[in-house]
Amino acid sequence: MSLQLPIKYHIREMQREDLEEVTALEASCFTMPWKHRDFEEVLSNTDRVYLVAEADCVTEDAPERILGGCMLTHIVGEGDISNVAVYEKYRNNKIAGALLSELLKLGMERYHITAFTLEVRSRNIPARRLYERHGFAAKGVRPNFYEKPKDDAIIMWRE
Repeated sequence: MSLQLPIKYHIREMQREDLEEVTALEASCFTMPWKHRDFEEVLSNTDRVYLVAEADCVTEDAPERILGGCMLTHIVGEGDISNVAVYEKYRNNKIAGALLSELLKLGMERYHITAFTLEVRSRNIPARRLYERHGFAAKGVRPNFYEKPKDDAIIMWRE
């Protein structure tokens, strides 16, 4: 169930004080989530950046400070996008789209990336549509890439 209130938030880079909340977000969205130490390593890796959507105001109905996040890894001139996550109750508030837009812009400006890739579960139609709206196209399939539950990965590129 999505929270249908107007959610005010801003996008920024993850900081050390966000690690607990980012780890909790990841655990709420994925069956095989990254751990605290994985996100901690992102902070010291100059080829990685993790953006968060931070609520401008925490309320009783919306107690989370970090609403969503996503990561970019710069690999030899290309950008690999991963860990795109938004708490279920905040979905349909354009948070994932805002995060993705900022991540693409940051990748082009900071790393001079012109080609971005990502993998998405074949059954995750809302995410696939989001990526298509941001210029990504399906270019391949990784059979049985995901576990818990088993699913193929659709490889998408924006070039």
